Amino acid sequence: MKSVFVTVGTTSFDELIATASSPPALQALQSRGYQKLVLQVGRGSLPQPSSSPAVAVEAFRFKDSLAEDLQGADLVISHAGAGSCLETLEKGKPLIVVINDKLMNNHQLELAKQLHRDGYVLYCNCSTLVKTLQSMDLSALKPFPPGQPEKFASFLDKVFGLQ
Repeated sequence: MKSVFVTVGTTSFDELIATASSPPALQALQSRGYQKLVLQVGRGSLPQPSSSPAVAVEAFRFKDSLAEDLQGADLVISHAGAGSCLETLEKGKPLIVVINDKLMNNHQLELAKQLHRDGYVLYCNCSTLVKTLQSMDLSALKPFPPGQPEKFASFLDKVFGLQ
């Protein structure tokens, strides 16, 4: 069963959860062959169960580890937190990073843009997520070099202008 895992980490990002579980998003996922959507909502609101016969939707707030959910996913949709992005990329999972436009001093945007420029992720915001799901070509994404956290640290330094 092809599944999608959505994570917001320890924050709340209700707009992402609502958009990812909306009828247009579920329709886009179904048309791409996905049958299950798992939502990790953090401190945000649990979504209203939506009526999609083709895509099963589950939601939870927190777990000690998201490793199992990430491992079981065929696609990950994540907020642009560095930890969530790195953990997903290290597991070799295709990743769509969704920018939270409501954040001030949005370093997440810089991180998502750089990961996208380097060919590792797709990125969008909530208003373009459905279009991204409809048009995505996951085969175009490059695998992230595994097991090199120091490279990611220097990458973050570059993003935030510390180098």
